[in-house]
Amino acid sequence: MMKWILLLLTLNLYPKNNMTEIYHFSSQSNLREWRIVNDGVMGGISKSNLVITSEGYGQYSGHVSLANNGGFASIQLNQSASIPTATKYIVLRVKGDGKQYEFRIKSDLYQSVSYVHPFKTTGEWQNIQLAINDFYPQYFGQKLNRPNFNYKNIEQISFLISNKQEEDFKLLIDWISMN
Repeated sequence: MMKWILLLLTLNLYPKNNMTEIYHFSSQSNLREWRIVNDGVMGGISKSNLVITSEGYGQYSGHVSLANNGGFASIQLNQSASIPTATKYIVLRVKGDGKQYEFRIKSDLYQSVSYVHPFKTTGEWQNIQLAINDFYPQYFGQKLNRPNFNYKNIEQISFLISNKQEEDFKLLIDWISMN
């Protein structure tokens, strides 16, 4: 019985074979690939950072401040990925702090619109499936009256926290895949 439990736990820690990996954190990850973009670009004073834990996970953490019209913190990665035709989901393997985050994608680095999908964390490790056709267009926090994401590739991914409250946050990220 214990052997089966260990097998099931192991299978849940890594992307399944039918998934296409977008990014996997490890002790070898180059954090300079990621860019921190906080509300300081608009006068805010929120702070965040990204480090690799001793277990090899990406740990995105910091403090969101509402001072000076602030209120968000984010990390971005320019990462090209073709979306296979049968792909329906982006799957995140994360462990959050019970807060809500957004996962964002762009099909072109130069497009001003981000396609957004909120997700809620539980404080435990989760494999969160985000339907690709549910990513909605947003510009400077405003939902746009345009079609949802319908492109064949991704050029940028990002995580953002913006819950309209002053708060500390911590999100562990293992991997990001498509299924």
